Amino acid sequence: MRVAYRAFIFLMSIVVATTASAQRYQPTEENLQSRKEFQDAKFGVFIHWGLYAMLASGEWTMNNNNIDYKDYAQLAGGFYPSKFNADEWVSQIKASGAKYICITSRHHDGFSMWNTNASDFNIVKATPFKRDVLKELADACQRQGMRLHFYYSHLDWSRTDYPVGNTGKGTGRPADEVNWDSYYAFMNSQLKELLTGYGRVGAIWFDGHWDQNKDFDWQLAEQYKMIHDLQPQCLIGNNHHITPIEGEDIQIFERDMPGENKAGFSGESSVSELPLETCETMNGMWGYVIADKNYKSSSTLIQYLVRTAGMNANLLLNIGPQPDGRLPQMAVERLKKIGEWMNVYGETIYGTRGGPVVPHDWGVTTQKENRIFVHIMNLQDNSLFVPLKGVKVKKAFVFKNKKAVEFKNSRDGILLQLPEKTDDVDYVIELAVKK
Repeated sequence: MRVAYRAFIFLMSIVVATTASAQRYQPTEENLQSRKEFQDAKFGVFIHWGLYAMLASGEWTMNNNNIDYKDYAQLAGGFYPSKFNADEWVSQIKASGAKYICITSRHHDGFSMWNTNASDFNIVKATPFKRDVLKELADACQRQGMRLHFYYSHLDWSRTDYPVGNTGKGTGRPADEVNWDSYYAFMNSQLKELLTGYGRVGAIWFDGHWDQNKDFDWQLAEQYKMIHDLQPQCLIGNNHHITPIEGEDIQIFERDMPGENKAGFSGESSVSELPLETCETMNGMWGYVIADKNYKSSSTLIQYLVRTAGMNANLLLNIGPQPDGRLPQMAVERLKKIGEWMNVYGETIYGTRGGPVVPHDWGVTTQKENRIFVHIMNLQDNSLFVPLKGVKVKKAFVFKNKKAVEFKNSRDGILLQLPEKTDDVDYVIELAVKK
């Protein structure tokens, strides 16, 4: 009996320890508020910009072309983005209706886009430009009321102390100089700079976890704690393509809607209860590619934003600035078109959550309290059955002009008799429902 009792106590101690371990990270009230504000924002713009823009062949060009890290570093001597204007960037992005910007502070090539003291390989110390673009962008965002997030790469193809992983094997780094402790300290030093010298940071957006094998210890718990200690409201996301782990505040999907795996990056992740974000390119690549003119149409991008909102997620839409510091004109034009649409329909996106109807081929629903927005993007008929089981609709009307829509409630949903379309991109019907 005594042996059994001891065994029981031992097992219970394991359960308690495991539960305590699982509950170590308790987000602050500030953090929870940031999560809500993030979900309400619904739309952000991603900026992939660095030395790789000079080669105009994408942010992975160093890896794809096996460029020696010493040769790659020589690019810095000619990097002079004379047309960069932070206020212009923010104004152009703000015109799209986006509520936040996420910019690459340091991508996989290892070049830092701010005046970091942790490395001379940065835009102020290594280039003739001598300007801290992150500081200028942070100041411009503060002036114009735009939130700023920082992308930060966990891997580095240029630093010799980073343990060579699944990528960047052809960049010529000597194996005998690998020193994880040195590299980890370097990363944390840089993150501290970003979190103490660039104002209020909306989020740190990590990438590169997939570069090492699954058993590799990135020491994320300590790193995440440091971030939350410095700025409790700062959200942490990691594009690791797995289900979120302790300490993370948002879940990221690369080129995929939550629950889908069309791009092949989400096979090991399930959809969590955290705020969700889908990142997607405006054309084919993330960084600037001079030959890539295959931009998605404004209508396609608007519909992608709407479908993302219907999946209860944010859209982070990417732009790769030119080496001279300007946003590509084709991107600016699309930002403007999205903004024109958002000026009319933003109320059906901002502050909403995914609606009660799962996405269909015809479209999606979003919801805000007792208002359901039916976003019809692909329908050939004059009527639409919306499967709203158990929901009582009091009123239905076209969102744009408030024209009444005939409807019939049934046990399994509502049948809408649609008047002539007012918008071919997204025909929005608003339903007023009983609470």
